Amino acid sequence: MSDTNLIQKVNRTEIIIALLAVYISWGSTYLAIRIALESFPPFFMMGIRFFVVGVGLYIFLKIKGSATPTLSQWANALLIGSLLFLGGGAGVAYAEQWVASGLAALVIATTPLWTVMFAWIWKHRSSRMEWAGLIVGLIGVVLLNLDGDLRASPLGAFSLIFASIAWSLGSMWSLRLDLPSGMMANAIEMIAGGMLVLVVSFFSGEKINVIPTLSSIAAIVYLAVFGSLVGFSAYMYLLKRVRPALATSYAYVNPVIAVILGIWIAGEQITEIGITAMVVIIAGVLLVMFGQRKYSV
Repeated sequence: MSDTNLIQKVNRTEIIIALLAVYISWGSTYLAIRIALESFPPFFMMGIRFFVVGVGLYIFLKIKGSATPTLSQWANALLIGSLLFLGGGAGVAYAEQWVASGLAALVIATTPLWTVMFAWIWKHRSSRMEWAGLIVGLIGVVLLNLDGDLRASPLGAFSLIFASIAWSLGSMWSLRLDLPSGMMANAIEMIAGGMLVLVVSFFSGEKINVIPTLSSIAAIVYLAVFGSLVGFSAYMYLLKRVRPALATSYAYVNPVIAVILGIWIAGEQITEIGITAMVVIIAGVLLVMFGQRKYSV
């Protein structure tokens, strides 16, 4: 086997492993967030998760000899961290105070649809199939908002939609800014983003009013290790090596995993409207995915 073929085979294997890591870890984080919320307020829980993992990863990389990020790179990390972790991650946790984990995952499934909108910012033309997917996906979101849980919590619904938009924008923008190479970019983004979330937690007056349960503590550890360290690192790896369509394909896998886990472990229920909305949203995301096979994003 030639060196080129060997490299291609290794790359394919790494990409498959990264995809599985994102699918499984992020598909299960919605339920983990719900369990953690039983004892911890949302912003504190998400902020401490991101900040601790980011600091730990930063120290590890510095010991390994990674270069110190510049002030400009820290500033860019603060911008991306605010979108990914304050707007995106913390937005989901905030919404899950009222919205079931499976429904939250369904709304976040619209993330790839927003890439069609943000593509215009960088003057990329979208295909007709992408626009069709966007329209279909938005119809799914409208249907989903007819579900009882979301109608009962308009703030939760808004928070989830905003989280999806913020995550999509942060993901695309991160590819166009000066950031450190490799996992150092992940580390400083989590440090900066986690710090912002903790600041919001402090000024919003969050307090831990009950003795944390072992299940909530275990959920935070799970979120830190699998959601932040494994899942986020695998996602950023994919963003830099494959089309955004493939990197964001977790969006139509995670809801299925999240709904199954929510029903199986937490006793959540999904209505006929929710099932219909899931099918419509996934159809819209698939149209965007296939539309991007021919057109650069």
